[in-house]
Amino acid sequence: MWRIIKALVFLVVVGFIALTGFAYLGDLTPERQQQSEPVMLDVD
Repeated sequence: MWRIIKALVFLVVVGFIALTGFAYLGDLTPERQQQSEPVMLDVD
């Protein structure tokens, strides 16, 4: 029983460290590109 608890705690700690590292080092900024599209307006 203690082995399962130790393994679970270990996985939680490693997961937290991995999540923190990804948050600081992961580059998730989208590429920007300009778009223009003509719009037809129905004005009476």
